[in-house]
Amino acid sequence: MYDALTSRYTFACPKVGESRVTLSAFRTLEPLAGTAHPVVYCVRFACPCGSEHDGLVSHDELDWAPLGLASGVFLNLMTSRVEPVAAELAELAAARIKAGEWPWSFFCYPEERPRPVSPSSFFVLAPGERSLGLAVRCPACQRTSVNLVSHEHVALPFHNDPEVGVVEHVFNDDVARTLEEFRAELYSASFDTRRLGL
Repeated sequence: MYDALTSRYTFACPKVGESRVTLSAFRTLEPLAGTAHPVVYCVRFACPCGSEHDGLVSHDELDWAPLGLASGVFLNLMTSRVEPVAAELAELAAARIKAGEWPWSFFCYPEERPRPVSPSSFFVLAPGERSLGLAVRCPACQRTSVNLVSHEHVALPFHNDPEVGVVEHVFNDDVARTLEEFRAELYSASFDTRRLGL
């Protein structure tokens, strides 16, 4: 499902059969009711065919696979052998985390501080020309913040933008229940006005 070497998820597409997309192509992530170990998320993603489709992704594929922990094999051109890559990528990810560099981060507006996060905390992604509106539920305070980040900030683990835009608004606790209204706010002109003022 996830290829750590290309940073892409593979989903079914009704038009072309198979679609490979980055995490920044996701539009919404919602945990399915009744799933616990592992949690399964219903993901709406922007497909290269031009439509949006739904797909399913497990918690492990969403949060851990991008770190290379479950990666397969690669062709080592120096030895002409197919070799496993999971141990090497896991060691690299662990070293970066120990050094204080997190695979994904966001700025929590209610706490006024940056926080490490995993993709399972994302729930709405709204693309712009050069940036992406990212709604995140903070794992520490459980409040919602909206950041404006590059596509790479979301799609590539350990690629953290030096600066992110922050929507200066405290969202109600029931924002998840009013997801459609929240999505409309992300795509509205008022959001663009606030974004341009950052």
